[in-house]
Amino acid sequence: MYQTVNPATGQSVASFPALNDAEVEGVLSASTEAYASWRKAPLKDRASVLKRAAELHRERADELAALLTLEVGKPIAEARGEVALVANIYEYYADHAEEFLDDEQLSIAGPGEAIVRTEPIGPIVGVMPWNFPYYQVARFAAPNVVLGNTVIVKHSRNCPQSALAIESILNEAGVPEGVYINAFATSGQIAAMVADPRVRGVSLTGSEMAGSAVAEVAGRHMKKFVLELGGSDPFIVLADADLDKAVSDAVAGRLYNAGQACTASKRFIVEDGVYDEFLSRFAEAMRAVQPDDPMELGTRLGPLASRAAAEELAEIVDDAILHGATAIAGDTPGREGAFFPPTVLTGVVPGTRAYSEELFGPVAVVHRASSASDAVEIANDSAYGLAASVYTTDEAAAREIAAQLEAGMVWINSVSRSAPDLPFGGVKLSGVGRELSRFGINEFANKKLVRIPKPSAGAAT
Repeated sequence: MYQTVNPATGQSVASFPALNDAEVEGVLSASTEAYASWRKAPLKDRASVLKRAAELHRERADELAALLTLEVGKPIAEARGEVALVANIYEYYADHAEEFLDDEQLSIAGPGEAIVRTEPIGPIVGVMPWNFPYYQVARFAAPNVVLGNTVIVKHSRNCPQSALAIESILNEAGVPEGVYINAFATSGQIAAMVADPRVRGVSLTGSEMAGSAVAEVAGRHMKKFVLELGGSDPFIVLADADLDKAVSDAVAGRLYNAGQACTASKRFIVEDGVYDEFLSRFAEAMRAVQPDDPMELGTRLGPLASRAAAEELAEIVDDAILHGATAIAGDTPGREGAFFPPTVLTGVVPGTRAYSEELFGPVAVVHRASSASDAVEIANDSAYGLAASVYTTDEAAAREIAAQLEAGMVWINSVSRSAPDLPFGGVKLSGVGRELSRFGINEFANKKLVRIPKPSAGAAT
């Protein structure tokens, strides 16, 4: 069952049944049938529906944002920001589709010409998470729809109304029936879809456990896959950093979306010379932010997406303290719902959950580094490699550190931010493949070579 439960109150709001197996077959058939015609539709028509989708998101921003706040507890101001980003993504691919899909002439040694065409490959399954319900879908659906693929989307069980809103808007924008299908499917049904020969690829955003399971099925059946998994993102502060900016950005990077973002800053690695001052100011700033009603415009920190998520995070904090860590900000959650206070941990040691696991909530771990090279070593001591930030006034040093970090994205004097024209993805357990920008449209594309040899002078005709 798919169910909306308000995380601020714990109240169940609405529920929707999962598909039965006959309905899953109907989804696969409809997607396959739609692909046969959609792949042949003029590019300008495919782009125009994305342009209209962008307009509809902007026109209905308040309504769409309210759904996010209801279902996942996202503060209303942040929810509106997500809707705005989604509109920009649809518009970006509408505006750049012709450029991205234009034939590429190759420079070759032999006679004649060689062209690489970018073509669709067929129905694609997307398994989406709950933390950014609209944004995650947009960065998967927009490039594939304009490319000519058809998409089947399985959303998280706790945001069904957001999922239905996306499908409704895309249908109203002119996406033909079967090109975009929302499927309230089970995990077993998704595995069967990926194995089905009619499906040509799968994209998943979620945990490494879910990613591993999907990749196993996809690999067994020779399907292309893209995985955007977890992150334990380092935030490095060198001794010459602008501490005003570093502290401000550290709080923002840890608390955005209640810390429930794969690219949220999580491990704060501070060079010895400024460690004490940074820690004092950072803890004070974190303590100043308290969870509140996410529907209020001024709320900076809402609840986590579920009470279970808050309980899991509390277990990780308790484990760290049991093994010698100190919480210099944060206390035991004491209110109803899924609220969790901003928490700062020091003295976290290897072997504890807080050292190695992704902290999906407003909990920061602060490490002391003896030097820039030590900071890099601590940052890379992780199974993840998604995003990283480096704070220093020495840009050359920052570039050198960026080159050494095992991450898919590095930001200098900034927290990680998403934009339609910037590629998104990681390395190690953070996943494979890229989304957004021109890279995102090529993941589920056939890069087809067309070779046209021409006879050399004197050859028989």
